[in-house]
Amino acid sequence: DFLCISLVNGFIQLRYNLGDKTVILQTFQKVHANGNTWHSLKAGRVGNEGYLDLDGINITQKASPGMNALDTHTDFFVGGVSSLNLVNSMAVENEPTSFTGCIREIVINNRELKLTVTDPKGGANIGDCDGTVCGYAVCKNNGTCQVENSGFSCSCPAEWTGSTCEQSIHCSQNRCGSQALCIPQPTSFSYVCVCALGWSGKYCDSKIKFFTAKFVGNSYIKYIDPYYGKRDLQHSRISVNFTTGQTEGLIVWMGKGEDEDNDFLAIGLANGTLKVVVNLGERISVPLIHSRYFTCCDERWHFVTVVQNQTCIKVYLDEELILFEDIDPQRRYTALNYGGVCYFGGFEIGRRVNIVTTGLFQKEFVGKIKDVVLFQDSKKIPLMKAEGYNVYNGNYGN
Repeated sequence: DFLCISLVNGFIQLRYNLGDKTVILQTFQKVHANGNTWHSLKAGRVGNEGYLDLDGINITQKASPGMNALDTHTDFFVGGVSSLNLVNSMAVENEPTSFTGCIREIVINNRELKLTVTDPKGGANIGDCDGTVCGYAVCKNNGTCQVENSGFSCSCPAEWTGSTCEQSIHCSQNRCGSQALCIPQPTSFSYVCVCALGWSGKYCDSKIKFFTAKFVGNSYIKYIDPYYGKRDLQHSRISVNFTTGQTEGLIVWMGKGEDEDNDFLAIGLANGTLKVVVNLGERISVPLIHSRYFTCCDERWHFVTVVQNQTCIKVYLDEELILFEDIDPQRRYTALNYGGVCYFGGFEIGRRVNIVTTGLFQKEFVGKIKDVVLFQDSKKIPLMKAEGYNVYNGNYGN
């Protein structure tokens, strides 16, 4: 599989292959090689339907039946490759050559790549296109950069301060404690502190311990499975106790959650009923929803277990088998390659559940979670030792 964007005789060309055929899209207009004009380029695919947009003029290739996931497992190259042997013969029209010009503001799946000396994995023969210390986006939040004898300075908008306009004026004198995040509240000319896992209080200065995690809606725990490399990913299992009064919410997401092609196993609530979704590849899974009336939102404790045996999925609720389905009888994909990452309650601050899950779940979880067990482990997951924010002690009371 591959996806390649290249410049061919002055035209921008997008080529991708998802395992069955190569799709080629090309812009109508040429890119003039005067070296003074920046162009905005957007390219990609939704399933096997590709799109290419140059300076607002869009081309979309209608999809025909076929593969719909990009499975590359390689590094991501910008401007050239370390060896021309890495370039698939179908990825370019002519013999592959490196790009000559300037590139900035690369965003992949809504995440910007940092084109700095230290952030990329490697590179060679790269210079500074801007030619000054200001460079691109040195000043954050629409700040204006000026070149100085000693380097540069930023002129910041009224709401921002700091050497690169990186800090809200409402957080400049914040009292948020250890590892806490300061979230500005411009309407009230104030701020709130979002506490790291293991801390609580208005200023996140009170140390806490818990076995039961309480989620309040903009909370999450991210747990990295230390035994992932030794797991049999064709036979996975997760168990969790939860209680909630809400009808919507993501309880567990086993998977990296970085792009549409990541495998995952998810447990949550939709319209007041339990919803389980398993994707082993190609997004071929169908959400499994408990159809018989049963409320999971009665603020009582409920115990759910999901067992994946290759493509056969079993779901137990309060020790009763409620769902049993073979999500792919053809056995095209049989392993849950979840990357050793488990999210509970939601995702990192700023990542919305409905966006990351592409609408499979609508909201972050509000309630309590405890007794999480992966596979056939004899011990429960130590939630306190994971990464997370805005999670409280749910051991007692409400």
